[in-house]
Amino acid sequence: MMLFLMALGMLFTTLVLLGVAGFLVFAERRVLGFLQNRLGPNRLGPLGVGQALADALKLMSKENFVPDFADPVLYRAAPVLVAFSALASFAVVPLDHHFSWAGNWNIGLLFILAMSSLNAYGVFLGGWASGNKFSLLGAVRAVAQLVSYELPMGLALLGVVLLSGSLSLNGIVAAQNLPYIVLQPLGFIIFLIAGVAETHRLPFDLPEAESELVAGFNTEYGGMRFGYFFLGEYLGLTLIAVLTALLYLGGWHGPWLPGWIWLLIKTAAVIFVFFWLRATLPRPRYDQLMALGWKVLLPLALFNVLATALAAALWRLA
Repeated sequence: MMLFLMALGMLFTTLVLLGVAGFLVFAERRVLGFLQNRLGPNRLGPLGVGQALADALKLMSKENFVPDFADPVLYRAAPVLVAFSALASFAVVPLDHHFSWAGNWNIGLLFILAMSSLNAYGVFLGGWASGNKFSLLGAVRAVAQLVSYELPMGLALLGVVLLSGSLSLNGIVAAQNLPYIVLQPLGFIIFLIAGVAETHRLPFDLPEAESELVAGFNTEYGGMRFGYFFLGEYLGLTLIAVLTALLYLGGWHGPWLPGWIWLLIKTAAVIFVFFWLRATLPRPRYDQLMALGWKVLLPLALFNVLATALAAALWRLA
């Protein structure tokens, strides 16, 4: 009975996450319209919410085809792997100190990093199995970008682990008597920039640059197979936002309101920052993108780890 209730709960959570991804499409359009002084969607339904529903209906009703020059098995598997890697990560994300579907894992942070690494396999398989040179080039770009920014992201998280002494998300939140954005401002900035790059969000959407690669690794995809890639991007955005809230903004800690509401408020604030970046910053060249990861963020992340380890050692000696 307990296993059945857990499976039912995880199914419900998956459906909620799918709804959240759909809502973020609508919210992003409205926020971008506001920030760029234009209307945004406002014709179909209240505040234009029907536009997102129409887009979802369009994706579901389009033909799911496999190009003759594609590898049929890998072509079908790639978008599912991308969506699965994002969905599976939420199993260990807690809403408060006593609730997450998979329980309080001692290696919860490592599990999320491992699941996010699967995204690189899905993206590369999608580009390579499509049999399209533009798709392959976009896949190579995407994998290079993911590898380049996973390193500084992981090193930035080491500072949080050193301060909290735990890889458990519950343990990290419980250790934040003072939000770690105060103690780890450099690590927070590195994690946020790397998170934008990991999710291929503007201005770091070069693997999908329309002006150069048509649509990048998903050029040959249509219908719901393209929708899975789209879903993976917005779920990845949500995952990075909720991790930022948990690791650096105190998680569910806050006065008066229930903890899960505080977590949702902080997550929504981080998502708004992602939208704001998209509306503000221009897209860099690809060599500038790679140089930022290897020549700027990686040395800064190493410095942050060493400085944090030294400060923690001196504090314990004192």
